[in-house]
Amino acid sequence: MSDEYGEFSERTPKSKPSTTSHMTLERAIDLGECDEDFLSTFPEWQKLSNNIRFNYLLKAIKNRRQFLRLNYAETFNLLDFSQKPELAEVLNKINSRLIELQKEEENYRVKYSSKL
Repeated sequence: MSDEYGEFSERTPKSKPSTTSHMTLERAIDLGECDEDFLSTFPEWQKLSNNIRFNYLLKAIKNRRQFLRLNYAETFNLLDFSQKPELAEVLNKINSRLIELQKEEENYRVKYSSKL
């Protein structure tokens, strides 16, 4: 292990950083997870009202859509895009996923509108 001057140090770290992360419902929503089956694995999901569940799902869809749009823009703006035809397929897949996401949102709106 080298120190700030590039010299090797004989010190060893006293404790290793934790590599396991604890996933919470809020974190899953922030990361754009909108699969009800997955979200139902969190104990707090069962305790939520339909209104709160619906709002969480809409927030997750919004976050996922933002991620997909950002991914699309980053892919589209890669250098030498015209020389890499495989990237066009990536853009098509992102577009397909955006369309699927729109359908999921519509399905959740229909499903939860009768429960609100």
